[in-house]
Amino acid sequence: MNPAVMSGLQNRLAAVAGQFAVCSISILNPRGFESPMATRSWMRALAGCLAAIILSTVPLCSTFAATQKSTPPASEEGTTTPAKIHELLNLLADPKVQEWLEKQGEAKSATGAAQETVSNSVSHYFDSRVGAIRGHIVALTAAIPDLPNQFGRAVGLVSADLGDRGRIKVLLLLAVFVALGFGVEWLFRKATARVRRRLDEHPLETVNDRLRVIATRLAFAVGLVAAFALGSIGAFLALDWPPFLREMVFGYLVVFLAIRVAVIVGHFLLAPGHERFRIVPMDTLAARFWCRRLAAFIGWFAFGWVEVGLLTTLGLSLEGHELVAYALGLGLMAIALEAVWRRPVAPQENAEEVLPESHHLGRGARNALLSIGIVLLWALWVLRAMPSFWLVLVIIALPLAVAVTRRAIGHLLRPPSSQLGEDTPSVTAAWLERGVRGLLIIGAAGVLAWGWGIDVVTLTGQDTLVARLAHGVLSAIVILLAADVLWHAMKAAIDRKLAGAADLGQPNTDEARRRARLRTLLPIFRNILFVVVIAVAVLMALAAMGVEIGPLIAGAGVLGVAVGFGAQTFVRDVIAGMFYLLDDAFRVGEYIQSGNYKGTVEGFSIRSIKLRHHRGPVYTVPFSLLGAVQNQSRDWVIDKLMVGITYDSDLERARKLIKQIGLDLQKDEEFAPLILEPLKMQGVENLGDFAVQIRMKMMTLPGEQFVIRRKAYAMIKKAFDENGIKFAFPTVSVTGEGEPATAAVAQRALELTHPAAAAAE
Repeated sequence: MNPAVMSGLQNRLAAVAGQFAVCSISILNPRGFESPMATRSWMRALAGCLAAIILSTVPLCSTFAATQKSTPPASEEGTTTPAKIHELLNLLADPKVQEWLEKQGEAKSATGAAQETVSNSVSHYFDSRVGAIRGHIVALTAAIPDLPNQFGRAVGLVSADLGDRGRIKVLLLLAVFVALGFGVEWLFRKATARVRRRLDEHPLETVNDRLRVIATRLAFAVGLVAAFALGSIGAFLALDWPPFLREMVFGYLVVFLAIRVAVIVGHFLLAPGHERFRIVPMDTLAARFWCRRLAAFIGWFAFGWVEVGLLTTLGLSLEGHELVAYALGLGLMAIALEAVWRRPVAPQENAEEVLPESHHLGRGARNALLSIGIVLLWALWVLRAMPSFWLVLVIIALPLAVAVTRRAIGHLLRPPSSQLGEDTPSVTAAWLERGVRGLLIIGAAGVLAWGWGIDVVTLTGQDTLVARLAHGVLSAIVILLAADVLWHAMKAAIDRKLAGAADLGQPNTDEARRRARLRTLLPIFRNILFVVVIAVAVLMALAAMGVEIGPLIAGAGVLGVAVGFGAQTFVRDVIAGMFYLLDDAFRVGEYIQSGNYKGTVEGFSIRSIKLRHHRGPVYTVPFSLLGAVQNQSRDWVIDKLMVGITYDSDLERARKLIKQIGLDLQKDEEFAPLILEPLKMQGVENLGDFAVQIRMKMMTLPGEQFVIRRKAYAMIKKAFDENGIKFAFPTVSVTGEGEPATAAVAQRALELTHPAAAAAE
């Protein structure tokens, strides 16, 4: 090699090495090092490496030059090159030069950090978004004048590909294959006519009957869709067509298929002509209305989607097909607004609407809010603010979907002859409703993540703070939703047990006692279960988010001990109540007395009991103040009756009459189930001043003795009067000789009652 060339190469290597050193130090310093000492160490190491590399090129170049036979003598410039390289290396090793390079690197680092901070600020983000929206609107506005020309070119492409009568050919093919699809669907209906007739006559007496009918109708709906698709799209794809004609006709056949799917799904869910098969509860007028709007919305959406795709194929610009899409979106917005404002209102007796109603907003206010949301969706779509678009869509659609699924599940799983009412859903309905609600919430979160460009799988797989936080939040949400499903299922089971035990049936029977026991214990068990589920779910959610729950549990234990010492009265009430319940001292609905407190047990809390006095007041008594409890509603009660008859009455006759009255009461259909032992006379209780006191008794069910006693007294009065037995009562006899004696008695009475008047006389 020519020495001049070799020396030039070495000079270039030296220059590149110096620049590389400066750039490397300036880049590495702010990013990779935290102290100037580390920076200087790396600078020295880098300078040494570069020196070794450059020096190694010298013997390599010399060896290469020695292999050249006709090499002229080295020039003076070539002989001085190693000295310049050594001079460069010495400069790089100089501490002052290294300090200067370090300052340059710090300055570049500060400038880069400032630029990065500015670029990551909220104001910069919004400014960039506003700039992007402005640019998008300007591009759309600029594309409007050229839109007719683009349509003309598209029509020319269609004519060139399909001929002058290409549109007529497309319409004919479309009509033929759509008719073929309807023909195959008609054949399917004809083949299943007998099954459908039996389905219409099938009774819906139980939930299983209703579910079987719905499953059969679902299979029939799937068969209708498959028949139409096979007859239209399947037959079209079975033949060979030109590419562009194939794409165009296939797209419009997809539009017709989407409309048929919407109609069939609407008839399956709402059943406008068969109210007994309706899944979403509403009246027939509303069912027809929503079926039509559903078909119109889905059909227009499918048409717009296919049309925009075909225009893109025909060479329309990006702004051009966006303008067409936004114009078609106005049609979707019009259909939605018309459905909101013209939706029928069900009568109060059938008040089941598709849209969720609020008790705090009128119909006009709800319609206005929905209209604002629909217009806002279209505006955000036009402005390409897709994160906000998906957020508003979820806010509108999620409550609607939750309300519709809740009503549909409650309607499907409610027994037709249920006596429990709508407030006590079955366990299956509860967990299914809450499970679907949880899936809808998770699906809404997934839609938001997709719309915001967040890859949840990739994010949770990373080992960063944000990834761990996101994974913990998602796990906590799933745990809380699962706890919600579990709690509502258990609550529904307890509520149905309580509803079944509301009617005690025949008093003083084993079944009545069992039901009273359930009404007493199940509400307490439900409250305890709620606290346990909430506590466990919260602890599991915190653990999933990375929070150490061990110290929390220990702290809760210490706090519990402190609260126990500070609230001994409360603890005493709780423990006393537990023992009262374990001893089965009283139940809900029983009449008890404890000291000065008496009444019917209406309910419990964790520390007190509510007693309803027979005159109306309610006592709330802590358990620790009850003491000895007198339960007057258990097993049986003996009622004592007492009447007084005159001394000349026939006691034996009175005894027989009382015995007959007891037998008559026991034969009465109203009182017979309440009397355990009939009324009978026990004998003479006392010989009074003016009456013979006779005593009677009877054994009845607790609480029923008062009604029977009143009836027995009435029958005794009637029987004694008819048989000449007189009731004794105190009398005063006055004896004397005619009017003087009577006057003396009157005078004496006047003196006793009105002394002043007597003195005046």
